[in-house]
Amino acid sequence: EKIIEVENVSKDYGFARGIFNVSFSVEKGEVLGYLGPNGAGKTTTIRHLMGFCKADEGQCFIKGLRCKEDASQIMLSVGYLPGEIALPENLTGDQFIMMMSGLRACKNKEYVEELCKIFELDLRGKTKRMSLGNKRKLALVTALAHDPEILILDEPTSALDPVMQERFITFLKKEKERGKIILLSSHIFSEVDAICDRIIIIKDGKLVASVRTDEIRHNQNKIYVSTVDRVKREYAIHDSKINDFILELSQHNITDFSERKFTLENYFMKFYEKEERQ
Repeated sequence: EKIIEVENVSKDYGFARGIFNVSFSVEKGEVLGYLGPNGAGKTTTIRHLMGFCKADEGQCFIKGLRCKEDASQIMLSVGYLPGEIALPENLTGDQFIMMMSGLRACKNKEYVEELCKIFELDLRGKTKRMSLGNKRKLALVTALAHDPEILILDEPTSALDPVMQERFITFLKKEKERGKIILLSSHIFSEVDAICDRIIIIKDGKLVASVRTDEIRHNQNKIYVSTVDRVKREYAIHDSKINDFILELSQHNITDFSERKFTLENYFMKFYEKEERQ
């Protein structure tokens, strides 16, 4: 069942900036990682999903509702964390959450307290005196306060320290187990690797790849690096041929042998380097 749908969406800001014919969907219980460098179009896509932008072409749906026209209804079941955070300055954290929760019909004070405990957030201080990290946490708690079934998170752990990043990943894993639908825009590979079922990669406003993270983790094409007869070489070998390969190598003078792990980061960088070379 497709919960989030982006259908052939284009938004052209001129000078080759924007998004062009972007299509993808997120199914029930799925965590989709949306990867790309800054300026590739991740935030623009998310702004269309939140109904903040009108597409030049195509449209977005959440739970079958049109993102632009039905935005207020959609907000009831979506927790959204923007990439850039602007908070009103003269409120305390408490007041800000109450104001935002009022808009979203949030009744559960205990849940908010539990979130504040997890992310070590003190709501008593004024927002304007908060550090960048605490502002980020406040926006995060606010996005989660009404316990929404869909989470749309734009670079959620930027400005969080490593301990909080880990805590956030653990929290998202639990949310996933509870059946939440999560769209996670990020360029932090460890966080994407830890929780995403599938990733899509955007470059210069166009989608360039879609892959299940399991396929990357269990890739059967391995890369080995070995110094054979004093020459360092790289070998690409399929799992099924590994015995023959080792037998062949053993006929030579080998001084070192190691596997080069294939990671999400390799996959991502390979894409960008390949495109650059072309």
